Amino acid sequence: MTVVLPDEVLARYPRFSLYNSPYPAHDRGRAIDLYPAEGAPSPVAGEVRETRTVRAPPKPYAPEHDHLILIDVDESRASVRRSASSGDDGDRIARVLHVDPAVSAGDRVEVGDPLGSTIRAGFFAPWVDDHLHLGFRSHDANPYRASGSVPIEVESTVEPLAWDGTGEVRAVGETFVVLDAPAHPEPGRRFAAIGDDSGETALDGGLTHYDGGGALAGASGPVELLGERIGVADGRDLAWDPVRVLANDEPITGISLSVGRTTAGTKLVHPDHDFSIGDLIEVRIERRPSSGDRTSR
Repeated sequence: MTVVLPDEVLARYPRFSLYNSPYPAHDRGRAIDLYPAEGAPSPVAGEVRETRTVRAPPKPYAPEHDHLILIDVDESRASVRRSASSGDDGDRIARVLHVDPAVSAGDRVEVGDPLGSTIRAGFFAPWVDDHLHLGFRSHDANPYRASGSVPIEVESTVEPLAWDGTGEVRAVGETFVVLDAPAHPEPGRRFAAIGDDSGETALDGGLTHYDGGGALAGASGPVELLGERIGVADGRDLAWDPVRVLANDEPITGISLSVGRTTAGTKLVHPDHDFSIGDLIEVRIERRPSSGDRTSR
């Protein structure tokens, strides 16, 4: 049982990620985060079944509540499709989180209609941008549980981008910086993301501050980035090796890998950074020293 998101839906969002999350709902690509240019446009068409307020993890910088919007999906209105291998003909319920709803039960929505306004609840790490979390359930599944959604496939082709680990800081936040490399080959025309060293698959996920990531073109065996093995792929799923990321030889939290349609670049997560716009950065990846390694830093 798999849901396919068509390119005409994904193209409405400048960025998406299947794996860049610490939460079980995203395990094995069973949910997708959609980053809108503005507002909270609906990624599906159908009838709103219910909206409810739910608790979020307590964070000092965010409210302890979020919102869940359940939508009975109308697949005839070009919002989602079943995979050819799904093996069922049941309808789907879409689960949308991180939106303060401006819709109510019984409302009908089309793809792109406003659902409300995005909110930053306690599910968000401080370096995460506003987005809609989207997952799908069959009608006979519990729609309120965090885990249990069906796998999501993206119809859009994602171009893997070569990157040599260097870049100039183009944006800064308190907990992150964004580099200008790798550059997007055709902004606004297709999706692209940092690729592995083979150039065969685009990478997705939090390297390695979240438990696992994705090799979006599918792979089998070791995956390398910047000359270091970063993990082992089993199809689309990627289990990280024990590696660490360094920026100008300083250990950082990690690399936030996602898929962009308008920009590419590299987002480095580093809450204690003192980098400024214009700084030149060289990123390296190395094996984590074991506890018995006397040369560890």
